[in-house]
This record gives sequence, C-alpha cells and structure tokens, in this order.
Amino acid sequence: MERLNEILRELGISKVKLAKYLGVSRQMIYNYLEMDDINKWPKEKKVLILNLLNIKTVEEIENIKVDTDYIMQVEANINALFNEEVTPVVNADVYQGLSPRNRELLASIIDLIKEDLEDDTDEEAYYKYLYLSHFVQAMITSRELKYILGYVAKAAGFVKPLDFAFHEEEQYRFESILFSAMILYNGRGVSPSKIAESHKRFEEQIEHKMEEKLSRTMELNSMKAQALKELGYTSITEENAAEVLAKITEIEVRTVA
Repeated sequence: MERLNEILRELGISKVKLAKYLGVSRQMIYNYLEMDDINKWPKEKKVLILNLLNIKTVEEIENIKVDTDYIMQVEANINALFNEEVTPVVNADVYQGLSPRNRELLASIIDLIKEDLEDDTDEEAYYKYLYLSHFVQAMITSRELKYILGYVAKAAGFVKPLDFAFHEEEQYRFESILFSAMILYNGRGVSPSKIAESHKRFEEQIEHKMEEKLSRTMELNSMKAQALKELGYTSITEENAAEVLAKITEIEVRTVA
C-alpha cells in the first residue's frame, strides 16, 4: 500500500479525482489508502484501480516506474472513460492539510493566476497557464524541470545565483548549460539550418509520444464501446462504472489471448 500511495502522489492524482473515478466519497478513499493490503478493498474497486494503472495484478504495483510516458498513459485511461466536462470548485478545502507557510504560498499563486485570467478573451493567458499546469504535472518526475524553475528565479533576480534548493551539483551544471543556450538564443549565434535540424528532431520525438498516447486512447475507447454494447448500456455512470471497467478488463484479456 505504501508503494501505491507513492505512485498516486507521483502521478498527481488528487483524492477528489480518485474518489470520482472509483465512485466513492473522498473519506472512503482515505480509508482505502490507509489499509495495509489492497486485496482488502472491495473487488470491484480493486479492479478499477488496477485498470487505471494499466496493470493486471496487485504484484505489478511494485514494478511500476512513473515517468512522463506512464503519466500520459494513466491520463489517457481516465480521459477515455470519463469525457464529460467538469467545472472545478475551489474553496477552503484546497488549503486543508497544508502548513501556514504552504497555505500562504498557494494563496499567493492562486491570486496571481486569477488576476491574469480575469480577462476571458486573453487567449495567451489561458495557454500560458494551461502549459504551466502541464509543466507542474511533468515536474513530478523530472528533476530538470525543477532546475528550470531555479534558473528562472535567479535570472529574474528573486534568488541569489549560488543558492541551490535541489541537487547542488546537478542544478549548477544545468544552469550553466541553460545560460549558454540562452546566450546563443539571444545572440543568434547558431545557423538557421542547425536550429531547423534540432527542432525537427524535437518534433519527431514529441509526435512519437503523442501517437503512442492517441493509440492507447483509441484502444480504450474501442474497448469501452464494446463493453457498453455487451452490457446493454449507452454510457458510463457512477452506478455502472465498476461493471463496465471489469468488462473492459475482460475484453482486454480476451484480445491479448
């Protein structure tokens, strides 16, 4: 159970989101995660969590490696099953469990973002914070993204250049390389052909990852449609979610066999 809790934290899955996925209350999620063995969970809830994590057995939990690709896979699992739009509600609960220092920091961040998003016609602001949300999700498994934050804070004059909040040696090396890259960018010291060649490699790498994610999403959508048809349902609801996901697991096993 300790490893499962670690994985959920690394994936950035909130208790609220997990509660909705499993069709239980948030308090029940806490109860489940405090158990010493996932096999003590109700069978249908165990099937749901294994499905979410793209594994077949409880034993596989120990071998899960949470990286960017895996995060994308889990997001695809959720998005493929629950496509309805959700309007988030922000209230005092968002600060529960935080220390005074962390509450103050979160409130400051929310205020800054809210002020920038108040103009609903500002498309640039929307995408700026959409990308920021992706950045925060990816940062869970990437040390380098934290180093980028350190570099930006120093370049903007908020932090002293020799203050290192993370791994000092790695952060020092990363900042030095990024500084050199920024000099090249601002001074235009690289030929256009080299820039184009480098960006092409970047595009190919990202396109490959997105194709893998799309393929998995399409596969899940196909199995979802088949499961709904076999069970005689038209959509997934909180009442039939466990039954539908168990059927999807069955279909996936049949397909592999």
